[in-house]
Amino acid sequence: MKHFDARWRAMVLGASACLSASAVSTPVQAGPTARFERFHYTALDTPPPPEGMFRNPVLPGFYPDPSIVRVGKDFYLVTSTFGWFPGLPIFHSTDLVNWKLIGHAIDRPGMVDLGHSRLVADGLYAPAIDYRNGLFVIFNTCVRCGGNFFVTARDPAGPWSDPIWVDIGGIDPSLFVDEDGQAWVINNDAPPGDPLYEGHRAIWIQPIDLASGEVTGERTLLVNGGTDLSTQPVWAEGPHIYRMGGWYYLSVAEGGTMDQHSQTIYRSRSVTGPYEPGPVNPTLTQRDLPADRADRVEATGHADMVRLDDGSWWATFLAMRPFTGMSTLLGRESWLLPVEWTDGWPRVLAPGEPVPLISTRPDLPEGAGTDWSRITDDFSNGKLAQDWLEVRNPAPVQWYALDRSANALLLVPGADAASGPGKPHFLGRRMRHPAARWTTRLTFAPSGKGEGAGLLAMANEENFLLAGIEMLDGETQIVVRRHDLASDPEEGVLIASSPFAGGNTPVDLRLTIRDGVADIDWRVGEGGWRTLAHAINIEHMASAHSDLFAGVVAGPYGWGAAD
Repeated sequence: MKHFDARWRAMVLGASACLSASAVSTPVQAGPTARFERFHYTALDTPPPPEGMFRNPVLPGFYPDPSIVRVGKDFYLVTSTFGWFPGLPIFHSTDLVNWKLIGHAIDRPGMVDLGHSRLVADGLYAPAIDYRNGLFVIFNTCVRCGGNFFVTARDPAGPWSDPIWVDIGGIDPSLFVDEDGQAWVINNDAPPGDPLYEGHRAIWIQPIDLASGEVTGERTLLVNGGTDLSTQPVWAEGPHIYRMGGWYYLSVAEGGTMDQHSQTIYRSRSVTGPYEPGPVNPTLTQRDLPADRADRVEATGHADMVRLDDGSWWATFLAMRPFTGMSTLLGRESWLLPVEWTDGWPRVLAPGEPVPLISTRPDLPEGAGTDWSRITDDFSNGKLAQDWLEVRNPAPVQWYALDRSANALLLVPGADAASGPGKPHFLGRRMRHPAARWTTRLTFAPSGKGEGAGLLAMANEENFLLAGIEMLDGETQIVVRRHDLASDPEEGVLIASSPFAGGNTPVDLRLTIRDGVADIDWRVGEGGWRTLAHAINIEHMASAHSDLFAGVVAGPYGWGAAD
């Protein structure tokens, strides 16, 4: 058994209650208030799997870089969030297939500063979760917001400690604690000497004192470049070390997180190496498959593994479901497959083998999870569900609230645009399926030019689509705007509008997305739906065009308020 210093166990900090994405209070900003009475999300094309099977991805939508740990009969998984808040979602499962969100590791102001982060290019990258002797620990990198750190908790649902910053370079740190109790941090960083080519990276290991966060002792090179430096492998990252059968196994992602992505394996008799690559590498990739295959899955890699009581192993990893080329609106998602061991080496898929969308379930009692295909929030229970997100840091002034008496979300439009570096007044949930629909009922009477409220579907600051009620040319109108160029107006180019003289009359808005095409419809009361914009090309919002790392997040938004 691996033991931590008692000083570190005593270091776990409590967290005070604070305003966050689940906060409830009265908006205090001046200005008209938008009222959203309900919010529905529906998948349009996801039938349930056959009995005894499960459907991948197990976490649909933008949940990249999964890391997993088992504690008895329970499994916990964490993923990246970049510039979204709250950060680092924690999921729980008892069967590896059905998952429930139980909290976030970064969930209160002041833990990290996301205030200047680009939404999906900076922020919280590639967490790694571990558990030892009653304590959970997550190592992580905050890109352009502090560097490498770890947080701890006795309960994975929280509260988590404030970050303990670690003075190492690079990204993707993970923890390994050996049988003698020595803790090690493994991470990606620059290679020794000058890089030999673009994307030349290395994997390093160094002892760490978990009580203080200080790295100690010698830093040792484990992997230089990849499995074969002569082939110029790129972007070695996401390292994890496992101990089994007298061997230390080092699992490393390689190839970059697009079509060349892969997972590789090494082993050594010593934790500090030397490590030899496995006889068959990569152990997981789709880069060697034909581009015209059916049910295409791409960008597989950044895997973590977990062992069950029966001796079987399973891998979680990220992958994408593109609708064309490498374009997906869902971002990189979390997947699950069994690991096969041959002659002491693990492998997820044989060369040339496609990732199946339907697989046999793990031999575990079926657990409770979440139906991601139908999600409804009528704002009646006094707080937002945990999967709501906002952009960057929480604002010091509350700009939304829940009206429990009317089952409504109240939102004051903000001055900061979705396209800017500030704090847009936007709450969203992840798009989780290739074909999906959002509906909401909105009541809003804008008071000034350009002021609006409605639905926003956002990939990043440059790529989004919005529909709502806006003051335009001196009158209230239903509008659709699209933003896909840095030179576009800050709230996007107007692509459709319709006069609306309803005043405070509620309007139903409906956004439907199928692959890279969107429809916007609206209605008053229970009348028929009226199409405002049909077959809008939104491929610009796909991950291949919007910094790669995340997927679409959609929800209520208020814009155009005067400063």
